[in-house]
Amino acid sequence: MSTYSVKRPPRKIFFKITIFVLLTALYVWSFAGIDFNGFKETAGIISQAIIRGIFHPDWDYVYLPEGEDLLRGLLDTLAIAVLGTFISAILCVPFAFWAANNISKFKQISGTGKFALSVVRTFPEIIMAIIFIKAVGPGSFAGVLALGLHSIGMLGKLFSEAIENMDLGPTEALLATGANRFQVLWFAVLPQVFPDFLSYTLYRFEINVRSATILGVIGAGGIGTPLIFALTSRDWNRVGIILLGIVVMVTLIDMISGFIRRKIV
Repeated sequence: MSTYSVKRPPRKIFFKITIFVLLTALYVWSFAGIDFNGFKETAGIISQAIIRGIFHPDWDYVYLPEGEDLLRGLLDTLAIAVLGTFISAILCVPFAFWAANNISKFKQISGTGKFALSVVRTFPEIIMAIIFIKAVGPGSFAGVLALGLHSIGMLGKLFSEAIENMDLGPTEALLATGANRFQVLWFAVLPQVFPDFLSYTLYRFEINVRSATILGVIGAGGIGTPLIFALTSRDWNRVGIILLGIVVMVTLIDMISGFIRRKIV
């Protein structure tokens, strides 16, 4: 039984070596640009205090009859994520059809749609939150606007890709029978893309829950506001219960959202 040795073309070997060298140079340049001066003397003490607070959380802060508590903060964070995701999921649909290549006959039209979505998602949520805090004042409303606007760019891109990957057979069949544009959209396009739309929306909701906890740190409402107050006052027991509450909430939402997405797909 004879064996044949397959030689790789020199061009492919040179290409792989070039990619490896470029990636190595990129990593070296990245590490060289980090100015690391070591840990502060108080870093160990603060770390021990945070760990002690996590293992000895302030259970009384879970629910208080009056004033802010953990449950109200988590519910506020959840409401910000729900409203921000709902707003973006509705408003991004026109942008998605605008940016889809297979909807318009002219590539310039879909190109402008893709460019508009790229501009929207260029700015992080925290930058948008700072802008909206200056515009409407601190609070949950600024967080909802920040998450909603940023998610339009992200969901619009995902929705447009779902539209581009759909089967055009049903669309062409309805057009051949004399159906109008609305009938084609309702009976041929939406049934194909709606499961993907819902799956992407749930996935974005998971991300927005995490983002909503961060926006509260700068005054955009949610559990981040009491967290930054507890960190500033070095109330590590309260920091511990807040972090524990965030972990439990995010874990439960991931499990529920993952279960729903598996059922949809």
